[in-house]
Amino acid sequence: MSINFTDLQCKEVICVSTGQRLGFVSDVRIDVPEGTICAIVVPCPCRFLSLPGRHDDYIIPWNAIKKIGPDIVLVDIQPDSCRNARPRKGFL
Repeated sequence: MSINFTDLQCKEVICVSTGQRLGFVSDVRIDVPEGTICAIVVPCPCRFLSLPGRHDDYIIPWNAIKKIGPDIVLVDIQPDSCRNARPRKGFL
């Protein structure tokens, strides 16, 4: 099976164990020497009044993906276990 990154970006990620909607794929992590995808990146929703700013990302390993359908990606992972802080941008 082959899929374009632009097609993957339009898909919503849902956790099968909890039924939680995690968001939409925003990026992928690639293992450069081997040329394989090792994880997908899904931004976590903003918590406080949807104000922009620093928040976390879900980094979901490729082996946690159970099914890629026409409009969703089903993953089997605990959302809190794959949550990573987004790197801080700015002057300091």
